[in-house]
Amino acid sequence: MPKKSFLGSISSPKVEVFVDMGNPLLNHTVDGFLKIGTVSAAKVAAEETYHMVKRGSVSKHNLENSLKKMCKEGAYWGTVAGVYVGMEYGFERVRGTRDWKNAMIGGAVTGALVSAASSNKRDKVIMDAITGGAVATAAEFISYLT
Repeated sequence: MPKKSFLGSISSPKVEVFVDMGNPLLNHTVDGFLKIGTVSAAKVAAEETYHMVKRGSVSKHNLENSLKKMCKEGAYWGTVAGVYVGMEYGFERVRGTRDWKNAMIGGAVTGALVSAASSNKRDKVIMDAITGGAVATAAEFISYLT
């Protein structure tokens, strides 16, 4: 029986924006903030556009609320990403090695910090630290596969 296969690769466009803050840690943190914040804002823009089209009405009030939501989500996720990227880079510099453990520690610390900033429950902070470390470690392992 003939076998069909697909040969080729899929690649996404790469946009590099570099903001020099004079410090590598700050450079990485700002880069993470800008990239993930932009993605988050674009996600909200797409969702809000869908909802406006579905409702069949676009008003100044709807546009203002959408813009506020885009800014809020972009700032939130950009901040989370900036903290994570900064933590991972910081642990890389402190430990003197680049491996998955930096991602795990950075994810755990970021999860704990974000949770502590939004909640005072100790168990929730610990669970979010575990989740942050697990997600960051999984992402690091997946990036090694590609």
